[in-house]
Amino acid sequence: MAMGDQATAVDGRKLKGQRRRAEIIDATLRVVCRDGAAGVTHRTVAREAGVPASLTTYYFATLDDLLVAALSTVAEDYTRRIRDIIDAGGDTLRGLAELIAESAGPGRERALAERELSTLAARRPALRPVARRWRENVAELARDYTSEADAVEALVAASDGLCAAVLLGGIRPDVDHIRAVLARALAKARP
Repeated sequence: MAMGDQATAVDGRKLKGQRRRAEIIDATLRVVCRDGAAGVTHRTVAREAGVPASLTTYYFATLDDLLVAALSTVAEDYTRRIRDIIDAGGDTLRGLAELIAESAGPGRERALAERELSTLAARRPALRPVARRWRENVAELARDYTSEADAVEALVAASDGLCAAVLLGGIRPDVDHIRAVLARALAKARP
């Protein structure tokens, strides 16, 4: 095998491995959405992904490794979305409200998975740093409006609560309404 052929073979194997790892993470998120985090085992994920269980343990030695990877995928998506909202400027509260409202529609599966995995993080320390990303990103957005710690925390708490309420069907996923609640959280936090 020529040197160039060997490099291509290695690159092909690496790409296949990355693709397989991503398929396992996607399968994990589907299991979380369907059965909750308690339903995630190497076997259930392997069955969902259509691969042998030994392959899930090859890529993710422990269940925590698998759950951290799944939560990281969701957190990275939210991080990218919030970063886009911040970078776009303008009415970032409206952008956040739109993101929260998506929890009732096209973003429901990811929001459910994030919520489920974040709750699990309260019991599994390995998940906590990743679970905190949503709050840290919303706090960054809040600091565009205020430097007051209480106001930043109020917006983070309101965002978290609104997302839960949308998922539970407790509020209508109306962007204007959600934006108004977010703005009020910022205003009420100020003395």
